[in-house]
Amino acid sequence: MVTIKEIATAVGVSSATVSRVLNFDATLSITAKKRQKIIETAEALNYATPRARNRASQQGLSRVALVHFLSPDQELVDPYYVGLRLGIERRCAALKIETLKVYHTNEMPDAALLQSVSGVIAIGRQDDNEIAWLRRHSRNLVFADFAPKDDEVDSVESDLVVATRKLLQALTAMGYKRIGFVGWDDVYNGVKRALPEKRARAYMQWMSEHGLFDERMCRTDNNTEESGYRLTLQILRERTPPDAIITCNDNMAVGAYRAIAELGLSIPRDIAVASFNDISVAQFLNPPLSTVRLPSEEIGETAVEMLMERASGRELAKHITLASQLKWRASTRHPDGE
Repeated sequence: MVTIKEIATAVGVSSATVSRVLNFDATLSITAKKRQKIIETAEALNYATPRARNRASQQGLSRVALVHFLSPDQELVDPYYVGLRLGIERRCAALKIETLKVYHTNEMPDAALLQSVSGVIAIGRQDDNEIAWLRRHSRNLVFADFAPKDDEVDSVESDLVVATRKLLQALTAMGYKRIGFVGWDDVYNGVKRALPEKRARAYMQWMSEHGLFDERMCRTDNNTEESGYRLTLQILRERTPPDAIITCNDNMAVGAYRAIAELGLSIPRDIAVASFNDISVAQFLNPPLSTVRLPSEEIGETAVEMLMERASGRELAKHITLASQLKWRASTRHPDGE
């Protein structure tokens, strides 16, 4: 757990100054810029004041179960969900809350396990039976990166439809008109859903609204790097290929890069690539990948705060949507024309 002394060293001030800033001492004489730097550094290091740690203890939130929709092997190859889990764990560690990880299997977790904890954070997609089971056996419950249709439960997520439409609007404003899409089928627990995955659905709707949709430019399969490679090859071999491709996440973009290189094409001269998530590898691809940053760690941190509110007696359910951010790098043109 980070200390006040570590924050003071990072900012270049005394520990006493950090303590007074974080405790909102109005009598402290300090510049607004320095005060902001201290606060930002504390947030970046995930510092929790003794007051906040005591609040968690007083509210009886001592042990939290993380119920994951992925297996350990599946999470390992998906940095987005690793980041979300780490956001939860770091915030809980700062508040001295113990965490218990429960990964997805073919069977429901032991009900006694959930009943032994103060609260549950359900990570990712859950079906109706799982939602009902979680509600039945959890004292306090928050869904992270998924919003059940029922508005009586807490949830925090990013709006993927808004994010997709924002990306498409920006790409067309840069002059891209024939935009392809590579994504995955909406499958959960082995069952393929009737409707496309949210980003694919938003892509089809937006392109149709603007008279730009061509079904040959939209391909979906599994959520893997290999699918990104294979589907991109299919699209690029069409008689009239796209001038830009959106992939559903950065892992699929890695596969798309491989397909583009195999065909002897250059990014972004011959084709632009944009994606979602902004995992760490995105900035190290060649060229660095333009992507929509979905705030996975912040979703995790917010879920912990919502769980604390529930434990303190809040009865009205909340649904929080965190904003996405467009991160422009060298795989596309720049919105400023650079």
